[in-house]
Amino acid sequence: MGIDLNHGSGFVYGRIGHAISVSDRVNALIDAALVARNRRQQPRDYLGGSRIGEPCARKLVYEVTHTPKDEGRDFDGAILRIFDAGHQFETLSICWLRGAGFDLRTERADGGQFGFETAGGRLRGHIDGVIVAGPDVGLHWPVLWEHKAVGAKSWNDLVKRGLRASKPVYYAQVQLYMGYLELETALVTALNKDTEALHHEVVGFDPPFAQALSDKAVDILRAVEAGELPPRIAADRDFYLCRMCAYAERCWEGER
Repeated sequence: MGIDLNHGSGFVYGRIGHAISVSDRVNALIDAALVARNRRQQPRDYLGGSRIGEPCARKLVYEVTHTPKDEGRDFDGAILRIFDAGHQFETLSICWLRGAGFDLRTERADGGQFGFETAGGRLRGHIDGVIVAGPDVGLHWPVLWEHKAVGAKSWNDLVKRGLRASKPVYYAQVQLYMGYLELETALVTALNKDTEALHHEVVGFDPPFAQALSDKAVDILRAVEAGELPPRIAADRDFYLCRMCAYAERCWEGER
């Protein structure tokens, strides 16, 4: 049986028939498996320290109460692949730092993550690690260690403007962690996923800022207990954060 390679035949090398390529079919299967795995995971029953820097309190209440997202706004395979890749980049950075002589601890003796919990377990945080010793780089050990893998544009902005201005959610995360773990310094390692360049930023503990975050967490948990929704972050649904929010339709239609 021959293959019609004449102009207008519709044949494209690598494609099956005139429809979906092998690559598309394989990717569809991978993404479907990732989405299925994500749906099997037990949702958090607490407010995570990594989310406390989210500026919209109402969004955090939606998250803590497992409120369904707007149709079509759940994590798809593309996003889940990015999450998985981030974990692999973190593993690489851990190996590199340890190889350079840093005593980086990423898990407890029982294999669990280091972290904290308070408010009856309703506020929790799990850290990437703690560096307890290492070469003389101008730091006093121990220090909190957090890792972020980002694209080139985001990485360049972080290097230029610093963590607090460029990544306020990450900045809030490390401040809350330092507060509850009684650490005075954090070393945030940012890996450029496009070039594998590394940037390390030292972040000092800001007690008033950390206390404000803790107070914010209490307010959110109280709203959850009372079945209430905090005010919207904006007066107009065209606000840029609202346009990107996975709960925008629910929020602005006045539904729970």
